[in-house]
Amino acid sequence: MNTHGPRRVFGPRPPLPGRPARGPNPLRRRTDRIQTWCTVLFVLILAVGLPAASISAGHAAHASQMRVVAAETSTRHQITARLAEAPPGPDHTDVREPRQARVRWVADDGERHTGTATVSGGGSGGEVRVWVNREGALAQAPSSPATARTMGWFTGCVTAAAVAAVAFTGRARVRRALDRRRYARWEAEWKVVEPAWSGRNRR
Repeated sequence: MNTHGPRRVFGPRPPLPGRPARGPNPLRRRTDRIQTWCTVLFVLILAVGLPAASISAGHAAHASQMRVVAAETSTRHQITARLAEAPPGPDHTDVREPRQARVRWVADDGERHTGTATVSGGGSGGEVRVWVNREGALAQAPSSPATARTMGWFTGCVTAAAVAAVAFTGRARVRRALDRRRYARWEAEWKVVEPAWSGRNRR
C-alpha cells in the first residue's frame, strides 16, 4: 500500500479537451500554435475591434443624419394655416390625433394656396401649424436630432453584431480547417504505425 500519496507524474501536462497544447510542450503541434494565435486574434477583435468599429460607425451615421437635419431645417419653416374643412374621422376620435385634412394658407409673396397636410384636431376654419418649403409648398416636418441619435445607436449596434458574427464565424471555420488537417495527419500516421502495432506484419 502506498502511504506517500499518489505518484507524482513528471513531464508536460496533457492539453484540456477541445483546447490546443500550450507552452514548451513537445506534443504541441504546429496546428496548436496556429489555433492559439487565432484565439488571441479573436479576443483582440472582440475587445478592441468591436468597440472601435461600432463607435466609429455610430458616430459616422449620427454625423450624416445631423447634416440631413440641418439641410432640412434650413429649407423648411412653419406657418399658420386654416382648415378648409374639418379633418375626416369618427366623432369619438381624439382631436389631437394627427389626420390628413385640407388647409389653406397665404405664402410670403401674398399668393393663396390650398393643399392636404397632416394636422392635429380643429374644426373647419381653425388655425393649424404646417411646414412649407422655400417655394411655399407643403412639406414634411424636418428630421429631429433625436432621429439622428437613434440612427447612430442603431448603426453602432448593427455594426457590433456584424463584427461579432464575422469573428465567431471565422474562428469556427479556422478551427474546423485545423481539425481536418489534424485528422488527416493522424490517419496518415496511423496507416504507418498500425500494421506494426497490431502485428499484421508478423509472420
